[in-house]
Amino acid sequence: MASKRILKELKDLQKDPPTSCSAGPVAEDMFHWQATIMGPPDSPYSGGVFLVTIHFPPDYPFKPPKVAFRTKVFHPNINSNGSICLDILKEQWSPALTISKRSLTCTKQTRTSTRRLLEAGPRSMPWAKNQGRKKGRKRSV
Repeated sequence: MASKRILKELKDLQKDPPTSCSAGPVAEDMFHWQATIMGPPDSPYSGGVFLVTIHFPPDYPFKPPKVAFRTKVFHPNINSNGSICLDILKEQWSPALTISKRSLTCTKQTRTSTRRLLEAGPRSMPWAKNQGRKKGRKRSV
């Protein structure tokens, strides 16, 4: 069942590719894909090209795929290993979701989270955690 569903999703992606991203199998392994996501133009990721790996479990679509960025990304929903921390890839997973729907969600999530971070100011950004702090001095609050 999994390989049939994955093949259908691949055909759907080829027939109607989403804007700003692409995905497909690595070599002949239908359970291991690589995706490319272009940074949204209205974000700090603009102009960036981000590589993502997708590993489908044998019981897909009943279990979510493992999705991780291979390109280093500083984002609140992406951990240091590149794993994406979204509920739709974990406890809120639904077999009704497809690769193209997930990529649209990730792109939308990137824009929304980035906008919130920028509104909150530089101290809220993970990569700015130690900015302005000198060694041996306590941070003022």
